[in-house]
Amino acid sequence: MNKFRSHVKESELISILFLRWFLLASISGIAVGIIISFFLKSLQWATTTRQANPWLLYLLPLGGAFVSYLYSRYGRDSSKGNNLIIERINQGEGNIPFRMAPLVFFGTFITHLFGGSAGREGTGVQIGASVSSKIGKILKLKGIDYTILIISGVSSGFGVVFGTPIAGTIFGLEVSTVGKMRYEAIIPCLIASYIGNFVAKLFKVQHSHYNIGTSIDGVDVFFKVIICAVIFGLVSKLFAELTHSFKKFFAEKIPNTPLKSFIGGIIIIIIVLILGTRIYLGLSLDLLSDAFNAPVAKNAFIIKLLLTSLTLAVGFQGGEVTPLFVIGATLGNLLAGIMGLPIAFLAGLGMIAVFAGATKTPIASFVMGIELFGSDSIVYLFIACVISYVFAGRSGIYTSQDCSLLEIKKD
Repeated sequence: MNKFRSHVKESELISILFLRWFLLASISGIAVGIIISFFLKSLQWATTTRQANPWLLYLLPLGGAFVSYLYSRYGRDSSKGNNLIIERINQGEGNIPFRMAPLVFFGTFITHLFGGSAGREGTGVQIGASVSSKIGKILKLKGIDYTILIISGVSSGFGVVFGTPIAGTIFGLEVSTVGKMRYEAIIPCLIASYIGNFVAKLFKVQHSHYNIGTSIDGVDVFFKVIICAVIFGLVSKLFAELTHSFKKFFAEKIPNTPLKSFIGGIIIIIIVLILGTRIYLGLSLDLLSDAFNAPVAKNAFIIKLLLTSLTLAVGFQGGEVTPLFVIGATLGNLLAGIMGLPIAFLAGLGMIAVFAGATKTPIASFVMGIELFGSDSIVYLFIACVISYVFAGRSGIYTSQDCSLLEIKKD
């Protein structure tokens, strides 16, 4: 009888906690979903406007300098971006300023309007975390409850940007500490991510979809995928290390941040003029789509990698994930011809595997692959993500991730 009462009390407690977090996460998901829907719509407008007015590229240095000035004048810790959020989650203390949301929103809009090579996931995560943090303060949450709400904001922000609510859920749980999941936040992350995506659908936000073709099989395919996954991991490592090196170089040589962005914008313009094409600007979604359908330029992946590393290093705002998708898909496109595998198949694997290696989130990446491509190639999706993650080593785009579990302990 006592055991039965214990189970009843446990069920009652779980029900109360579930309802509490359902309400809190729903509030967070609705707020984040509305803001990011508006953000994604604004990026679509910025991209269309830039493509219709090529002269806007020449305003890139001024736009970058202005955004860097705003960050230096008003941003404070906001300039740390996703790393500030990861630090806050891991340490369980500190503040995520609400000013981060409008600053990164505006900064990313300017980057895409004038042609910087950057993504949007970083902006989504920062908006999600800062908005959820503000909600937590209004509701006077403290300690672990406040941290969990921030994590749910990360999940919602990521999931809404890509239209992948399950991957968004897992990304929030996985991203802060390499090799460890924050399961205490699983229900809030799930609810916030799904509610945020539902809101985005109400606003008719469109997400890109890609087809990696029918499933293929064979021992030779298995080993070829392993080889390609190793390459994907090494390219992930290259992107992360090059971006960090560029940031350190420009910070040392040009400590004045507005001037750094101005000069960086000029360098990007010169590179674009030398290349004679603007397909590498912004999100490069046209290039990403092309990579699934026909051979693209063999050096496409390295050009996108260099331009994105440079764009982020000199202070332009935006994310890394969509550029990582492009880098991975175009690299897979190249390897398909070498390995004798279907283009769409390797482009899809490369798209998520390079992301997995650079973000150190192999499970979220794997699930994203299923949400984007279906489960026909589920085995190869998993192989690509795991092996890329391993061969990327400790290198990742988020320097504040807790990598202590990767340390090799000696007796």
